[in-house]
Amino acid sequence: MTSTSTRTVYVTATSLDGFIATEEHSLDWLLSRRLDDDSPWSHDRFMAGVGSLVMGRSTFDWIERHRAQSGDPWFYEQPTFVLTHRELVAPEGADVRATCADVTEVHRELVEAADGADVWVVGGGGVAADVAAAGLLDEVVVSIAPVTLGSGAPLLDGPLELELLDSGVNGEMLCARYAVRRP
Repeated sequence: MTSTSTRTVYVTATSLDGFIATEEHSLDWLLSRRLDDDSPWSHDRFMAGVGSLVMGRSTFDWIERHRAQSGDPWFYEQPTFVLTHRELVAPEGADVRATCADVTEVHRELVEAADGADVWVVGGGGVAADVAAAGLLDEVVVSIAPVTLGSGAPLLDGPLELELLDSGVNGEMLCARYAVRRP
């Protein structure tokens, strides 16, 4: 269970049919969407409350491919934990930590690194499902794009009961914030 001040939140975007990436791991369908930076649902507003991040290796590799093409620096100032069994080269100047530890152990480190701020479960759906299965996920925030993909990486790789807390719109995206229902 997380501390009272730190929430563990899976924030992601999905296609209308429930996929967070194509089978080829492309996010082109998402990156072409119109968003409102002033929306209460904006990514920048969310990131202002994030103290640490966790992602899977596929997500990390996608970010690194995107950075290589764009020439952008590492996107995140916060400590970032990457769940992987393979060697990982951290971007220069970034606090990126590779780990193959159990999700419960990693979560303790994430909460400590967050220092009272939120832990962002970046993804993918398997990572989010593992955090949820361990009883460590507090909220799910989903932005739904007006597109279907037909197949790809699922939003979540496991069952999860949720309770709607809030909803809204950010540009073209329908947004929903859910509390995770605990058994």
